[in-house]
Amino acid sequence: CGGTKQSPINVDTAQAIFSPDLRPIQLSGYSLPANKLLKLKNNGHTVVLDLPESLALTGGYAQQYRAVQLHLHWGSPSGPGSEHTVNGRRFAAEIHVVHYNTKYDSFTEAMVHPDGLAVLGAFLEVGHEENQYYHEIFKHLPEIQEVGQETLVSGFNFAGLLPDNLKLYFHYNGSLTTPPCYQTVKWTIFNQTMLVSHHQMSMLVSTLRSPEDKLLWNNYRPVQNLHGRRVLASFQPTPSVKHFPG
Repeated sequence: CGGTKQSPINVDTAQAIFSPDLRPIQLSGYSLPANKLLKLKNNGHTVVLDLPESLALTGGYAQQYRAVQLHLHWGSPSGPGSEHTVNGRRFAAEIHVVHYNTKYDSFTEAMVHPDGLAVLGAFLEVGHEENQYYHEIFKHLPEIQEVGQETLVSGFNFAGLLPDNLKLYFHYNGSLTTPPCYQTVKWTIFNQTMLVSHHQMSMLVSTLRSPEDKLLWNNYRPVQNLHGRRVLASFQPTPSVKHFPG
């Protein structure tokens, strides 16, 4: 997994370049009826939810991308575990929603092409309220404790797993963060974080088991060197945090 366009990275907001060309991300078909059942699996590295191709990105990218799956990265009871960091800060967890370019026939074909993949990333933090959208996934985690176990999740509005404000984000070219680490991902990292309850976060970090039959902890890749890549921002980032309440 060498290479000069690897992910994740640290987003230095002072170095990010404002780009007025970055349009709001638009989601299509993200709300599914409860009778639509989706596969949730412990693959030994993370929890993966397979998504139907009816979920798509229709705005914010030059081309159209279809959803394939979503998964999470997290830490342990003693520390946070997001993959990307912002100004050196690591968040509690991070969700990735993986899409492939519709000009290719499949995810497998798309992932080797430079414009093949688009991943939406959002940070999770601990708040006071239970998050109803994350509850739809997390309530099934006890059913897939062991590696290879699968269960079914009822459809819901998956847009609720991502921030309300899809206009504010950072964008850069990077890679898959697990082998084969193909450098074919156009990354969108949202500036607004998602809140889950303390109980929900502890469920995430203390339920799934790894191939070594230990608790699955710290399943994030360390931050990679930028190697001169530019990180774009869809908004004017300011170095002083006080302009961003919440």
